[in-house]
Amino acid sequence: MTLRVGVVGGGQLARMMIAPAVELGVELRVLAEDAGMSASLAATAVGDYRDAATVLEFARDVDVITFDHEHVPQDVLAALVEAGVAVHPGPDALRFAQDKLLMRARLQELGMPQPDWAAVTDADELQAFIDDHGGRAVVKTPRGGYDGKGVRVVSAGTEAADWFATLAEDAHGGALLVEELVEFTRELAQQVARRPSGAMRAYPVVETVQRDGVCAEVIAPAPHAGERLPQVAAQIGTAIAEGLGVTGMLAVELFETTDERLLVNELAMRPHNSGHWSQDGAVTGQFEQHLRAVLDLPLGDTTALAAWSVMVNVLGGPVEGSLDERFATAMAEHPQAKVHTYGKAPRPGRKVGHVNVVGDDLDDVAYQARAAVAVFLD
Repeated sequence: MTLRVGVVGGGQLARMMIAPAVELGVELRVLAEDAGMSASLAATAVGDYRDAATVLEFARDVDVITFDHEHVPQDVLAALVEAGVAVHPGPDALRFAQDKLLMRARLQELGMPQPDWAAVTDADELQAFIDDHGGRAVVKTPRGGYDGKGVRVVSAGTEAADWFATLAEDAHGGALLVEELVEFTRELAQQVARRPSGAMRAYPVVETVQRDGVCAEVIAPAPHAGERLPQVAAQIGTAIAEGLGVTGMLAVELFETTDERLLVNELAMRPHNSGHWSQDGAVTGQFEQHLRAVLDLPLGDTTALAAWSVMVNVLGGPVEGSLDERFATAMAEHPQAKVHTYGKAPRPGRKVGHVNVVGDDLDDVAYQARAAVAVFLD
């Protein structure tokens, strides 16, 4: 009997699950927020993921529910579980990806290395933290932020006055998350896949390059890592996956500090931009692995297929026209590049696709990936 996976959310992550689902003989169904989204090829329903009745109706005929994003409310997730629907990752795990204050507290309980942090409810508390941490800090909204949104570097407690005002206006109380401003040499990401039965596989740790708070490039494996760093990163990733009860793909964003520590920055419980390289650079890509994991099927080999893989995001796209008009040029000039597009209209700063290149020479692989992406930009 055909296995059926329901994906809540119609973005590019759901889109990139379609091809491996076809290859695995899995029927993929998508609940999209709007018609014509990235995953429209598999969209069997359009509706509000915040409405329990809508999501329950969508889930009625699938074997498991999973997600394109972490924003489905806890009451909707609880309704699914109460109705007997298999949900992976489940509500108990997802709450730590949905709320950064809960994440920090739980990681502290697990003994995971992370920046010094605190929950602050007003400008005075924020100022006290800033004063205790060298005069600058990072303040974050606990919920809803991504790609640099909901994050500020501040040197005065008053610089988050508007966020504190919003907390006061919603009448539910709450706090902001403040963290020490970490001195780091680079950002890394560790991915782990975990089945409901507990089996896990870790991917090679990768280096991520951010521009304006958005992931621009990924190099796999992380260069100049030695032997210890990959081992420590994998230990952190597997400990978090097990400690939080994550099922499916987990991405752990890490800082490598100037004094050679690894600190946990943020978590994502789904396929992640830092793992797009694996589509063409690993035995088992992250999208196939996520489907295997949520269905509790044996996990695939995570070994890299070449010495190096480089992923470069297409951010914004051409000022005029579509990406499609540039395909032939990119393919002719860079035949080793694998181009993945998201079915999105170009817009400044928007992730509209990415390019993967794999090979044995890092300089050449990086050049080819960047050059192929440049074809799609003005």
